[in-house]
Amino acid sequence: MIVKGDLVTRISHQHDLLFRVQSVKEDRVLLFGEDFRLEADAPISDLKKVTGEEYRAHKKKVKVQEDYSYRLFRQDYQLLKEKRDHESTDGFKFENNYFQIAPRVLHVDGDQLFLKKCIQLYQQLGIQVHGTHMGEKDMPVQIGSLIERIQPDIVVITGHDSFSKNKGSVRDLRAYRHSRYFVDTVREIRSKSSHLDQLVIFAGACQSHFESLIKAGANYASSPQRINIHALDPVYIVARIAYTSFMDKVNVREVLRNTLTGEGGLGGVETRGLLRVGMPFRSLEILEEKEKEENDKEEDNNSKI
Repeated sequence: MIVKGDLVTRISHQHDLLFRVQSVKEDRVLLFGEDFRLEADAPISDLKKVTGEEYRAHKKKVKVQEDYSYRLFRQDYQLLKEKRDHESTDGFKFENNYFQIAPRVLHVDGDQLFLKKCIQLYQQLGIQVHGTHMGEKDMPVQIGSLIERIQPDIVVITGHDSFSKNKGSVRDLRAYRHSRYFVDTVREIRSKSSHLDQLVIFAGACQSHFESLIKAGANYASSPQRINIHALDPVYIVARIAYTSFMDKVNVREVLRNTLTGEGGLGGVETRGLLRVGMPFRSLEILEEKEKEENDKEEDNNSKI
């Protein structure tokens, strides 16, 4: 018996990926990737339930990969921070006294569980994010009102996707499960903000039509080689842009180095960072301290009188 929520693998694909059952209709099952943004369907006879021991071994392996990407990003973040410290203090001649204005992120995801995981990572990385769960087919219609309400600097459009060679060639957008909705969503966003450096867009999921997404106006997209991408890959791309100064362009190759999928699954165009630095920092606190000192002096004088 296969029911919604079960963890399974596909026998015909040599149990290569772990899926969770999204729905069961007669003898066909709709599957969502557990770690990758892939949507697929399969007959019940092709599925094997995953045991608790198998699942624990799988999660342990995935965690090692995720931790490695996180460490790579933290290393890059530290280098970016040291550069900001050096520039804001004129080579450490002055006190480190600056503040940062980080970009706002709107993350629209077709998978509620993946959205939750992404938001947790955004928060772990210190990035301000507004997350919304929405079906891929609804994204082109609803994205306009979201953009107007949230006023983001970065937009992530993702969920699930897949390519089926039985439906057409790799050039044919109709051969993809959700790519056309991602493309239409990007076009709708670009109709409101055409400048690639003022509103940055990541779009796509597993095996998505990369060329169409870039042509529609995405800064970064998946999947150049039509391979699967990890659920957290969009977050690492966004984080690199968010922590790069608006004076610097983001090196595409360096960004992809921190992702779990790499160049085969992700790509993009030259884009400026969105972080802005200002100074002085804590000026309001200094004024409050001075005000308190003056009030204390005044109270002392009044008490003497």
